[in-house]
Amino acid sequence: MKRIAAEYLYTLDRQEPIVNGFVEYDEKDGTVFASGECEDPSAEEDFHAGMLVPGFVDAHCHIELSHLQGKFARGTGMAGFIDQINALRDSSDRESRMACIGKWMDRLWKQGVSAMADISNGDESFQSKASSPMYTRTFLEVFGSEPQDCASVMDSVRSLQKKALEYGLDAAPTPHACYTMSPELLTAASADALASGFLSYHSQESMEEEQMVMSGSGALYENRKRLGMSTPPVTGRPSVYYFLDRLEKARPAPFYEHILLVHEVCMTEDVADAVQEVMKNAYVALCPLSNIFIHDALPPVDMMRRKGLRLTVGTDSLSSNGTLDMVKEMYCLQSSFHGLETGEILTWACLNGASFLGKGDILGSIVPGKRPGLVLIENVSADGLLTPDSVSRRII
Repeated sequence: MKRIAAEYLYTLDRQEPIVNGFVEYDEKDGTVFASGECEDPSAEEDFHAGMLVPGFVDAHCHIELSHLQGKFARGTGMAGFIDQINALRDSSDRESRMACIGKWMDRLWKQGVSAMADISNGDESFQSKASSPMYTRTFLEVFGSEPQDCASVMDSVRSLQKKALEYGLDAAPTPHACYTMSPELLTAASADALASGFLSYHSQESMEEEQMVMSGSGALYENRKRLGMSTPPVTGRPSVYYFLDRLEKARPAPFYEHILLVHEVCMTEDVADAVQEVMKNAYVALCPLSNIFIHDALPPVDMMRRKGLRLTVGTDSLSSNGTLDMVKEMYCLQSSFHGLETGEILTWACLNGASFLGKGDILGSIVPGKRPGLVLIENVSADGLLTPDSVSRRII
């Protein structure tokens, strides 16, 4: 058994920290034995300045885009960002892309990420995921704007799923977003995702997406038309309602599967109510640095908190982010939304992410019997807040 202590211990079975807290754990497999307050911090052999927290869960990442770091222009909006993806996605050879994936998987682990919900469009990340100590669930994202292509696209992604399963990965198809999929494909991919018990969906990421669905206008609509692609039906309502309609074509609501709505920059109170009415295990992935990079916007976090939505934190990708760093995402949220306590943000970044992935019995909090990983966050403020200089490193 080993023992470690820190100025602040966040067990996350409660949001308040234990000041001068300790954790006793099995150094072989990381199983937590006990935690509590130190009787005499000065007598602790392994005492650290900073926060001791559970391993993070990166709830939304595109690790296979790691080779694109530093190649994209900021502030282009969603239409401009998609143009850059199309132009630069294959700008490196396969071997280089796989090397970047391996490097960043290792870096995320060392920074303290114990689990990740990752988006894949191909097989390049499978080897790194299979060899990593990090738990990953792979969402095999589906695209296809033309209805006649639905069957062939689904055949292709199911073949990719078979390959992922051969690597021992948890993986299943998932829909991408309303503007990259025909109505038929959106329903077909959602049906496969629901059958797996887990669905991830890019939702209300930008006003361009909302304009496309609500009024058939805007930069993203014009982008799709210019490329000769079909666009989703104009409904006059926020795009989430269109997604809910397509979900119910797969099977009737309510949905008890774990459904992750990624971004939700444009979510309104009415949408939050509609989501919670039909999705009984709904989560929202916040990726603030990516949102700022693409269109200088942030999701309505205060409203989401007030509505009781289960929030998680993701890093998105190195095409829309300067780095993959959960602490920087959390600092962005804490500095952008007044009154956010560190324990609440850590609950999103650890416990809620573990719950979404169905790993809440193992990960997400420092309680006896769990193996969440232990992470030290250093360079925090005197009153226990994150700072621009805060960094994390894995203890176990």
